[in-house]
Amino acid sequence: MQRPDSAVSVDPAPWGRPSGRPDPFAAARAAYWRRAHRPSRGRRSAAPNLFAELVRAEYRPDGAPADRPAAATSGDLVLAGLRRRVRAGRTPPPETCVRLLADGDHTRAAVFDAWPEAVRRHGTERAAAAVRRGLQGTRRPHLVATLLDLAEAESLVPLARPELLRLARAPERTVRHAAWRLLAAHDGSLLPPHAAVTPGTRPADAYERLLREALRAPAPPAAPESAELRPGTLIAQSMLLGHLDRPGEGLSGGLGVLLGALGDALARTDGVAGVLTLVTACVPELEADPVLLRRRGPRHWVLRLPVDSPRQVRPEELGRHREALAWWATRLLGSLGRPVDVLHVRYADDGSLALAEAARRSGAAVVFTAAPDPHRQMTERHAAPGSDANALRHDLHRVFVADRLVDRADRVVGIAGPGRGADELLHHFPQLAGRAGGAPDAPPEGIPPYRLPADAGRRIDSLLAAVGAGLGAAAGPGRSRTPTVLLTVGRLHPVKQQDVLVRAWAESGAFRESVLVCVGGSPSDADPVENAMRARVEQAVAAFPEAAERLLLLPALANAEVRTLERRLADPANGFHARYVCPSAKEEFGLAVLEAMEAGLLVAAPVRGGVPHYLVDGRNGLLIDTSCARTLGEGLLRLLRVDEGAAAAMARSAQGLVRSTYSSNAMARALARHYTAVAPRTATGRKAAAPPRGGPFRRPVAPEDRTRTGGRTRA
Repeated sequence: MQRPDSAVSVDPAPWGRPSGRPDPFAAARAAYWRRAHRPSRGRRSAAPNLFAELVRAEYRPDGAPADRPAAATSGDLVLAGLRRRVRAGRTPPPETCVRLLADGDHTRAAVFDAWPEAVRRHGTERAAAAVRRGLQGTRRPHLVATLLDLAEAESLVPLARPELLRLARAPERTVRHAAWRLLAAHDGSLLPPHAAVTPGTRPADAYERLLREALRAPAPPAAPESAELRPGTLIAQSMLLGHLDRPGEGLSGGLGVLLGALGDALARTDGVAGVLTLVTACVPELEADPVLLRRRGPRHWVLRLPVDSPRQVRPEELGRHREALAWWATRLLGSLGRPVDVLHVRYADDGSLALAEAARRSGAAVVFTAAPDPHRQMTERHAAPGSDANALRHDLHRVFVADRLVDRADRVVGIAGPGRGADELLHHFPQLAGRAGGAPDAPPEGIPPYRLPADAGRRIDSLLAAVGAGLGAAAGPGRSRTPTVLLTVGRLHPVKQQDVLVRAWAESGAFRESVLVCVGGSPSDADPVENAMRARVEQAVAAFPEAAERLLLLPALANAEVRTLERRLADPANGFHARYVCPSAKEEFGLAVLEAMEAGLLVAAPVRGGVPHYLVDGRNGLLIDTSCARTLGEGLLRLLRVDEGAAAAMARSAQGLVRSTYSSNAMARALARHYTAVAPRTATGRKAAAPPRGGPFRRPVAPEDRTRTGGRTRA
């Protein structure tokens, strides 16, 4: 782990950031880990700047005087100081952790991360006393539940049994459930009966029934058949947002397609015993199907983690379920018949932090896929006066969570990028430069081989008929050539920018030469984010009636159907002149882009993000500026005006590249090597014993925490 005071060489202008434009956020992070010199405080700008104040507060050197805030609140500064201490390994004592829990969701996340180390350093008696005082000093249900969960996580007994039994009958669900978990940890016989707990509370729903069952039973309702597991590494991978097999609906995107195919490929890979893909299930989903573990394919299972939510959990809501998710993951992973060796988490969010904690408790190694998001846009989004203060606070939280996942991980991998590969990751995560093994590996992502779905013919024929009708309306008298079909596929979400695409297509006049087909979104109108996007799409074409006639909005299709549709559109024998456009603000890698390339379509995709790693402008596709409607419109016109010969040559080059290099099988082989390298095994190949609960995890070593013995440094 890179120590805060050691030197780091950082490229001052990596890809993804315009050369010559200063990035004070990246500079502050580099200086924090480098500590080669103490930067001057500089001159305060005349106008208050929350971004500058919070960055200085969170990354200032130890001992440097604090600035007097003009825009930051006292809570902002307390949180910044807590994060600074946690990053440096100077974990606050239990009393401080408990006191800070009242300061908001982001502060609770930092306490959640620091708590195991605080207990290890200061002892269980002191920690239990701190939790007891906290429980006696608050009546706020969420704080009570959090304190009970902290006690359960480290096997503390903060209250007498009668007091815990009273909380186990509380009307608030979060308090009741946390008390059950704590009681079960010490004496399962004290659990309430299956009857209603308190007069006036609603009958137990699927979540409560499963919770009681998990507390009482030694194993979940199903477990992998031990006979089916091969010798080797048992791997778990996580996808906590959206549905695994419904891409394009709500929060379900390319990651579900990736992990489904990757899990299947890993299960076939030498040295892999089996694969568990972890997903979440909300209360209505549990009511419809209470089974938590299902076999997806040979040696590949889907394990559902229950979430006490009335709807599919959203990213900003994961923090409310963090402690319960860590408990469920620990409980279920520990009751599968054999231990999980490696847990791979993606995305810097509270759910991933919860799973990393579950891995610590169960003795599994952690692999984390790090991406410089939102790091690369922090200065651009937040440095200007008048930026959204809450958005800034949320992005700083995500950066902190990413740092903690890097610190907890046994292995960090990146997402392949253009040019120098891992350079951008090192630029935004300077602490990675000091880890063993040098720069992190960035294995290319991949897609599974195409297989024609057995029942796709009729559905695709009807879709092509609708596209053909749009082409007929667009052709009209006097048209010199057949209009082009512009296809885009993705979940209906602001980051995918379908609204910007439609506006660019209409305002640039590209609609006069093309029909635009947008595939994505749930068939129902229950998702508010999707509804808002549909409204913006309708507004974008309101002033262009002719364009509205040439716009075809289709709900999400199964991945196999999407790939079949793309093949049919790309085949000249079917009479279509089609091209693919990805309008996203950025794509970390772009699996939908790879699928369109593999199908034989000429592709235009964002210059920002990971697509330039494999798409070379003018050689196997087009790179376009998707930052605004004007530049995106220019890109659409450029795409439409590529002549057929050049388009076919680029499409063939793209197709060959994807089929030879970017497969889920190749990705599985690359990742399996990482998993095998970090799996906690003894020399005999048997699983090593899990560390005791509350044991230490990797952390940076601050100078004041060192013990000097003959010039050697140890934590």
